[in-house]
Amino acid sequence: MCGIVGLHLREPSLEPRLGELLAAMLGQVVERGPDSAGVAVYGDPRLSPPGRAVVSLLGVPKADAEAALPDAVAITADATTVLHADLTVAELLAAVTAALPYATVIGSGQDMAVLKGTGNPVELAESFGLAGVTGWQGVGHTRMATESAVTPEGAHPFSVGPAQCLVHNGSFANHATIRRELRAQGVTFDSENDSEVGARFVAHRLAEGADLEKALRLLCERFDGFYTLLVSTADSFAVVRDAIACKPALVAETPEWVAMASEYRALDVLPGIEQARIFEPEPEEVYVWQR
Repeated sequence: MCGIVGLHLREPSLEPRLGELLAAMLGQVVERGPDSAGVAVYGDPRLSPPGRAVVSLLGVPKADAEAALPDAVAITADATTVLHADLTVAELLAAVTAALPYATVIGSGQDMAVLKGTGNPVELAESFGLAGVTGWQGVGHTRMATESAVTPEGAHPFSVGPAQCLVHNGSFANHATIRRELRAQGVTFDSENDSEVGARFVAHRLAEGADLEKALRLLCERFDGFYTLLVSTADSFAVVRDAIACKPALVAETPEWVAMASEYRALDVLPGIEQARIFEPEPEEVYVWQR
């Protein structure tokens, strides 16, 4: 049992409140995942300034990152160090690999930062400074570990493609088989978490040219198990559930925003929820909203 929350803003005047609203949503699903938590936020000018490449890392103190990459700006958020630099994303990733080979990359792209940690999700949100974050989109997850150890690396979101994130409630039954198949195609993994296999599968399909809807349809065809997924990219926000749809999910939509959560109480903190269209996603139907 894990908790998922996500918020895609359509109304620019709400962007200063993105972190505040996402933190409030996250706080409503703590009981679903008290082990660890993570968020991905899109559009915060401090974490991901416009036009600059961003990489989120685990296992690297801020001082070490600044010493190894003096042209990058380093920001600490609990266990995560976020770096941004006036480079391309590929150039910054190459520089990180060369200077900090022991680091684990948990997110990269432009306009997006990933923050992860272990412990109480409400306390982590405070440590992240989440309430002060601005932007146009955010996803969050509270984890109750079942498939792998409680570590920052095992926390969600899994971000393994440019500005792409996946959060997951459930379990994939055939993840070991698909991991082997992806490794045979040159895909590398950072953990034994089954959710990372889903994220790598989606990223691999997107890299091959599929759009997000197609990538998630292919995932439904290939993966066995029980799952609710929320997937975000640089311009999209998508939800899909397995064929049985036993893992909870609700979507709320207004002209100002689209939100998804594992429980209604996480949606009830949003402005205008009384006028929202609220529905439960149908099994194996892919829902995509674009910026």
